[in-house]
Amino acid sequence: MPTSAAATVDLRTESLGSVFDRVERSLGVKLDRSTEVRKRRSIGARTDRGTWVRVERRPRERIGGQGWNGVECAATLRGIAMPQWLAGAAWTDPEDAAMWRADETELISAPPVKPADRAELSDTWWATLTASLDALAEQTTTRVATPDTDTISRSVVTEVIQKAFPEATIDVSLDEWATAHADLSWANLTTPECYILDWEDWGMAPRGLDAARLLVSSLDVPEVAERVRHERRDDLGSRTGKLMSLFYCSKLVPYVDEGAPVRAEALRLLGELEPLR
Repeated sequence: MPTSAAATVDLRTESLGSVFDRVERSLGVKLDRSTEVRKRRSIGARTDRGTWVRVERRPRERIGGQGWNGVECAATLRGIAMPQWLAGAAWTDPEDAAMWRADETELISAPPVKPADRAELSDTWWATLTASLDALAEQTTTRVATPDTDTISRSVVTEVIQKAFPEATIDVSLDEWATAHADLSWANLTTPECYILDWEDWGMAPRGLDAARLLVSSLDVPEVAERVRHERRDDLGSRTGKLMSLFYCSKLVPYVDEGAPVRAEALRLLGELEPLR
C-alpha cells in the first residue's frame, strides 16, 4: 500500500478479521467481537479473561525514535486513575506501509463521558481528574508528547496558529513543559468513575496541553468550560497554557462559523497574547 493510502485508512470501515486473529494468537485471548469500539485509528474489544485489548494501526512515518509503545510505557506512571497495562504485541505487514500494535489492559467498565454527561459530573469525579493530572505533571520522562501523532514542538504550534491567524504577531515561546496525556478528550474519560484511557501519545509537552484540549472541547457548554477553567486555572492561566488553548482553538477555527464559541475564545486569547502596539 502506498504511504499516502496507508495514512488515510479509517479503521471504522475496515475489515479486520485477520488482524483480530493475529491479536488472539499473540496475546492468548479470545476477543468478544460484539463489544467492539471502533475509532479512526484504533479499535478495542473485551476478552474472554475479563480484560480489554486495544489495537492501533499507525503509518510508519508517524513512528518516531521513541517508538510507539505509549500504553506500555505508561505502566511506569503512579498516582493516576488509569487502566493497568498487562501485555502487548506489535508487528508489521510487508504489504502495508504501517505497523500494528495490540495492548491488553485492565477492563474499565465505566463508559466514556457522553456529551450529555459533562454538566452532571460529580465533585468527586473532578477531584479525581485534577489529582491525576497533577500527579502526571510531577513525573518526568524522555518521551515527547505526540498529539494527533505529531510530535509537539514550537514549530508545530506556530504553524497551526499562523494557519488560522496569519496576521498574528505573538511570540510562540514555550517556556514551561510538563508530562501530559496529550489526547485528553471526553471520549478518553469515563464516568461515573473517572479513569483516563488511551495513553499512546503521552510525554513531555508545553504546560497546559491537556487542560487546553479539554477546555476547547467544552466551549459549547459554558458551565463545563468554566469548571475546566476553575480546576486547571494554574495551567490555563500561565502564558504557555494560553498558547496551548490558542493552539487547540486554531485547529478548529478554519471549520467553524464566525460566531462560534471557539472563534471567540481564540480572539480573546490573541488579545491577551499579542504585544501591545
